[in-house]
Amino acid sequence: MNPDTLGIIYANTAIGVAIILAAAGLGSALGWGLICSKYLDGIARQPELRPQLMGQMLFTGGLMEAFPMIVLGMAMWFVFANPFVDAARALVP
Repeated sequence: MNPDTLGIIYANTAIGVAIILAAAGLGSALGWGLICSKYLDGIARQPELRPQLMGQMLFTGGLMEAFPMIVLGMAMWFVFANPFVDAARALVP
């Protein structure tokens, strides 16, 4: 296989991984913003429910934070065990 072809595959994979990680980070930040704003709205409406709302906010935030970690794991798989390189090698006799 041509080294230039491998370089192009790795470069395009790196760009794709960067876009995926940026989208996951942006989604996480927007999610935290929405969660916290709804938490504050709930406290403003019913201050006596603050402990319950805090527990639910932290639980939901923890679930939401798992998404970028899963995306990071998938991105690392694309970077270190690039499936596109194996597919390109299989095509070349």
